[in-house]
Amino acid sequence: MSNTTLDAPLATIALDVGGMKCAGCANAVERQLTQLPGVVSASVNLTMEMASVEYRSQEISPAQLAQKLTDSGFPSQPHVEETELSEADLEATDDRHREALREQWQQLIVAGVLIVLSLIGHLEMLGFPPIPGLSNIAFHYALATLALLFPGRPIVVDGWRGLRHNAPNMNTLVGLGILTAYSASSVALWFPQIGWECFFEEPVMLLGFILLGRALEKQARNRASAALKSLLGLQPKTVRWVANRQDLAAETSLTEVPIARVRVGDWLQVRPGEKIPTDAEVVSGETTIDESMLTGEPMPVAKKPGDRVEAGTLNQSGAIVIQTQRTGKDTTLAQIVELVRDAQTRKAPVQLLADTVAGYFTYGIMAIASCTFLFWYFIGSSLWPEVVTLAREFPAMGHAHMGMHHSSSALLLALKLTIDVLVIACPCALGLATPTAILVGTGIGAQRGLLIRGGDVLEKVHQLDTLVFDKTGTLTMGQPSITEVWTVADADVDRDRLLCLAASAERGTHHPLATAIIREAGDLGLSLFDAEEFRTVAGSGISARVKTETDWVEVLVGNRDWLERCNIAIDAEVRQQEERLANEGKTVAYVAASGKVLGLLGASDRLRPDAKETIKQLQKMGLQVKILTGDRPEAAQAIAASLGLPPESALAEVRPDEKARTIAALQEQGQNVGIVGDGINDAPALAQADVGISLHAGTDVAVETAQIVLMRDRLTDLVAAIRLSRATFNKIRQNLFWAFGYNAIGIPIAAGVLLPKFGILLHPAAAAAMMAFSSLSVVTNSLLLRSQFSPSREE
Repeated sequence: MSNTTLDAPLATIALDVGGMKCAGCANAVERQLTQLPGVVSASVNLTMEMASVEYRSQEISPAQLAQKLTDSGFPSQPHVEETELSEADLEATDDRHREALREQWQQLIVAGVLIVLSLIGHLEMLGFPPIPGLSNIAFHYALATLALLFPGRPIVVDGWRGLRHNAPNMNTLVGLGILTAYSASSVALWFPQIGWECFFEEPVMLLGFILLGRALEKQARNRASAALKSLLGLQPKTVRWVANRQDLAAETSLTEVPIARVRVGDWLQVRPGEKIPTDAEVVSGETTIDESMLTGEPMPVAKKPGDRVEAGTLNQSGAIVIQTQRTGKDTTLAQIVELVRDAQTRKAPVQLLADTVAGYFTYGIMAIASCTFLFWYFIGSSLWPEVVTLAREFPAMGHAHMGMHHSSSALLLALKLTIDVLVIACPCALGLATPTAILVGTGIGAQRGLLIRGGDVLEKVHQLDTLVFDKTGTLTMGQPSITEVWTVADADVDRDRLLCLAASAERGTHHPLATAIIREAGDLGLSLFDAEEFRTVAGSGISARVKTETDWVEVLVGNRDWLERCNIAIDAEVRQQEERLANEGKTVAYVAASGKVLGLLGASDRLRPDAKETIKQLQKMGLQVKILTGDRPEAAQAIAASLGLPPESALAEVRPDEKARTIAALQEQGQNVGIVGDGINDAPALAQADVGISLHAGTDVAVETAQIVLMRDRLTDLVAAIRLSRATFNKIRQNLFWAFGYNAIGIPIAAGVLLPKFGILLHPAAAAAMMAFSSLSVVTNSLLLRSQFSPSREE
């Protein structure tokens, strides 16, 4: 492969994939995609019926990816958001949704009818009087035939298609089970001399339970994905476009247009009770906005001209006119939807074993079914001849005809046990174990303003033992203020002169401390000097040439190390004053000019009101909490003490370029480290940490790098995010335990392990019901997260 190909830009596409019935199908889709030239990686979500593909756009196109899957029996197409669809496409999408809902109800009705009618065949065997016309063999033969030709046909056809494409799935197993039961009963009907019984009720009831389970599972999966669908539904389909900006009140100046036609810069009118259509700025009117659907914050926020509003939020009290700033995929709402969808397609590492098993599951079950048949026909019936009569009891177990040959009874028993094995096996539960829990967990998080980027993040959060907070802007408000100005006695400058020199030099940088110094000088009405030749050293300080009334002087503002590196002497009195300020928890900045120290500035940044309670809750959860700061050790330890943390928890004098190395050093000690940050200089540390957590009010770089984003800019949400992550990961483990445990116990029972000693022989329909229940139970268990994190139970 050429270097040009290797260096080709990577693109990511989401594909809607149909026809996936179980984990085996999802595994087959993933395998088909990763084998294509140009595909770097692929991740398939069975619950959402979607694949996320990273590929080289120069080698393969989205249409080719979709066509390859379609040719393999999985109808696919590139995913398109509703906001990007035309009006006709939206109507077609709504029609498809209504059709899918109608099919679900039809499937439920058909399943119910099949189960009821098949039960009639069992009533007479249980001692109930026969029902005229419904209890004879002709009726059940016709019912089984119709069931196989109509509701059963798609299952059989899909199962055969999967087998033909070397990707057998759950339909392959079910289809084999149904056909085997139907064929055995047909042989018994047309060749009565062999002495077999007819059990046409079995394939009918089996099919009924399969359809019932799938319909209920589909509904449960729809509930699991409801959070994402509610996010998608937040943006209105049409908007009022303002044509005449000079007369905003006139109805004639308003035109209703589809949201897809809105462009950046357009003016739109939004009335009370309507949703904000785009990210925009208010240009006219005042109102209150309910932002709870994006941030989880219940209190409405007042908005006036000049304020920003986000797409999907609800206008509550007044009519406003907004100027569009971001549309479509660029809006905050679209980015949240994309982040949540991406999270729901990313797998937890714990799922890898289930995926590996699922890839070979169907082959394994067909092999076990074959071994079951051969064992009971050739060996088991001879070792335990008494169990052979169980094959002739009522369809669950039936009474033997005395005239039946032993070999015929053995064949019938072997067939029933083979059918049991085929239909009880459930690859679906394996496939749904992780994605349903992630779907529900990330959906709950999105509704509460906690954006978690995927299953792998959930597993890492579960393993965390250390959480590091970047101090400025995370534990503190990020808005320091100058609280003390100290001047050297023989420096011949007063506090105003010292502030003026420092502020003049700090105009060349945008650090929070620089902002505080400039703001303090402005509040005092000081006129700043001109300055040039600014030089900033991150984490240390700044130097500049400042023009005073008499001459140009070099001014330095920064920490002690910065001045020492610049060969400026610091006497004992200055060091003493620095220690005093640091012990008070203040950040200390030295000010020097013309090679001499002129004084010190002490700055304080208020702690967030929820900082102490957040740290207390994290410690209760068993996490070790540390503070990361560039402050002197004395100042860092003072802040740690105010938060109830021991002195050793303060990691002091860490420059921005050293943050990632500090995190790496903790990891080398065997700790699983998470970091909470919000600034550009936090991004390397966020990437280095096992879990990076960012406040949404932070920089875009920090938000992009983080694996968990707190939309409400509130520290207590960190506790909720960790609790949700842990609870979701526990659900994944419970689901996987159930999926593996169900198959590990159910398949041997279906194969007749308990038959010789206890006489337990599973009814094929009972096996089908158990299979349907296993999938449904995994989805239902994931949905229990909703009650665990319902608003009434939140602390």
